[in-house]
Amino acid sequence: MNRPAGTGNGAALRNDTNPRPERSAAPFCVNRPGDGAGWRVPGPTPSARPEADAWSCPTRDARIGCAPPLPGKTTAVPGAEDRRRAGAATEAEKRSVVSDPQAPGGERLLLVSTNYAPEQAGIGPYATQLAEHWAAERDAEVHVLAGLPHYPAWRVDPAYRGRWRLVDERAGVLVHRRRHYVPARQSAVRRAAYEGSILGHGLLAPPRIARPDAVVAQVPSLAGGLLAARLARRHGVPFVPIVQDLMGAAAAQSGIAGGGRVAALASGVERRMLAGATLVGVIHESFRERVRALGVPAERVRLVPNWSHVTPPTRPRAHTRARLGWPPGQTVLLHSGNMGLKQGLDVLIDAARLAPELRVVLMGDGSCRAQLAERAASLPNVDLLPPADEAEFPEILAAADALLVTQRASVLDMSVPSKLTSYFVAARPVIASVAGNGGTAQELRRSAGGRLVPPEDPAALVAAARELVADPVEADAIGARGAAYAATHLSRAAGLTRISALLDEALAAHAPARVRTARPALPPRGAPA
Repeated sequence: MNRPAGTGNGAALRNDTNPRPERSAAPFCVNRPGDGAGWRVPGPTPSARPEADAWSCPTRDARIGCAPPLPGKTTAVPGAEDRRRAGAATEAEKRSVVSDPQAPGGERLLLVSTNYAPEQAGIGPYATQLAEHWAAERDAEVHVLAGLPHYPAWRVDPAYRGRWRLVDERAGVLVHRRRHYVPARQSAVRRAAYEGSILGHGLLAPPRIARPDAVVAQVPSLAGGLLAARLARRHGVPFVPIVQDLMGAAAAQSGIAGGGRVAALASGVERRMLAGATLVGVIHESFRERVRALGVPAERVRLVPNWSHVTPPTRPRAHTRARLGWPPGQTVLLHSGNMGLKQGLDVLIDAARLAPELRVVLMGDGSCRAQLAERAASLPNVDLLPPADEAEFPEILAAADALLVTQRASVLDMSVPSKLTSYFVAARPVIASVAGNGGTAQELRRSAGGRLVPPEDPAALVAAARELVADPVEADAIGARGAAYAATHLSRAAGLTRISALLDEALAAHAPARVRTARPALPPRGAPA
């Protein structure tokens, strides 16, 4: 389950409600309202004083600036770590220098991704690992423009409710969060309002940072791609979208209410957004033709597959099954992830009704969860579990007998479920109830890690499950092939290296070197404050 930001993950929170200068000579201060219940900053609790006494900032961090205190609130005095970091700023940061954009330690990168940690499903983990990789391996100054954590529940994480703007510091990355509308149920109108609120708040309050070297976007959301394109144009730097999904195709294929009316409009916006890209990354071959159809020349499209973002399981399967209440002799079919329209999860409820000896487990959250729970209320062999936390997730996957991917019959090539890479790592056979000519089917055939059945066909799904139960040795071999495929082709290191190569190519194509404001040099950790 989602963790509140700032607890147990090295995150520090800054209130970003008030505007701040991009490059301020003001002291470095962190404005934390005294009534911010639920927010905790790692380390010693900072003392709080009345506003008149507390606003004392002898040092600064030129990247973040200084926010005035809120009227009537208390403000935390900067701690030793703040003073240490801020005190390292020198006159050198004010000078313009020639910087090789490919030289480690000389980069300032902006990633635009509506989804980010602490979200543990969908695009969020990929965006998080990418940004943290840049900060650690490239020694870059990394900023992320993100929304408030809300996926897959489609409810704002309680720890972030009531926040309009804030900066969340996680693993060396500054995450600039902007509040937006989150629809509890999906329709074309609600989705448009969701995207519009992301776009509007991002345009109204873009991150207050110095000029980045490049802007990278995770697409979707569509609004995030538009924001990234605009920011890249504003700064005159490369724009690199990574296409995880296409909203036009999604609207047409997902079955969302009113989707047919907005598909053409969304595709038109995508066409315009992608036209300004320096290079375009796609996560699967099935996206190449779609992107080309939107006007992107083939020579500007690069393949950057997603990777397995979970660790392999380590505990005995029997231990996890016993803890979950799954008897040794019962066959457990598990679906994990978003419970939305395009997943077509009704087929699993129908399969459970056809085969009472099978236990069907739906783990996750989403806009269709309530309807699924209502349909399954009379079925004792259907369980709905909340999303698992990061440590438990791979163990629960490995404890199942087979792992399920389902999509509506209308879903052809608009997306490749991110859950598939995690399933392979769990070393259990996959049963995919999807269209035979889409990206998911292609990936399953390539890996030889599962069985493919027609979409929205519960009888075929039950037959595949019974076939695996009848031959447990073959089932284990299928799972092992999936794990081997993930280790060979879907490693985190390989995936991150591909995207870094894409970024380097875009930087080199845009300009070999340019002049920008240098970021401040910081002393080593542990240096005296």
